Amino acid sequence: MEIIPALLIALGLAMDAFAVSLGIGTTGKTNPRAIFRLAFHFGLFQSLMTTLGWLLGNTIVALIAAFDHWVAFVLLLYVGINMIRSGLKPDSQSFPSDPSRGALLVMLSVATSLDALAVGLSLAMLRVSILFPTIVIGLTAAGLSLMGLLTGSRLGKTFGKRMEVAGGLTLVGIGTRILFTHL
Repeated sequence: MEIIPALLIALGLAMDAFAVSLGIGTTGKTNPRAIFRLAFHFGLFQSLMTTLGWLLGNTIVALIAAFDHWVAFVLLLYVGINMIRSGLKPDSQSFPSDPSRGALLVMLSVATSLDALAVGLSLAMLRVSILFPTIVIGLTAAGLSLMGLLTGSRLGKTFGKRMEVAGGLTLVGIGTRILFTHL
């Protein structure tokens, strides 16, 4: 696969991770270690899901295609509503724990990388070698996630709790878009 098509695919896949990172960045829970963990895991999961889709071909994608959009919707809706609630209450936090650790990190990583599974399947059907696209997809997702986290952090410092509400609404919007584009 050539670099331009690989980059375009990677950019398309990384938009959800960028938006989620932007929202997380507004919460103020972004120290350098958390930023690294989030960006790394978003990139890693994009790569792994692409590779998994490529390896499994039609088998698993046909089984989960009926509900993968519901999973992404519910996960993003849950996180988005927590962020909105936190933004509307001056003393609350959208993430009671560090979003760059544990189950929340895995949940966000999976929610932002489900589309990569279908891309991997498409690449398998086109008989494209998976190594180069997977590297480009992972690095692009990690880079855009890093950019989203840093930008969100600056916006959160400037605009305060209003940015948490905006970030939560963005996540709900992304989840809704995923749901309606797959129905």
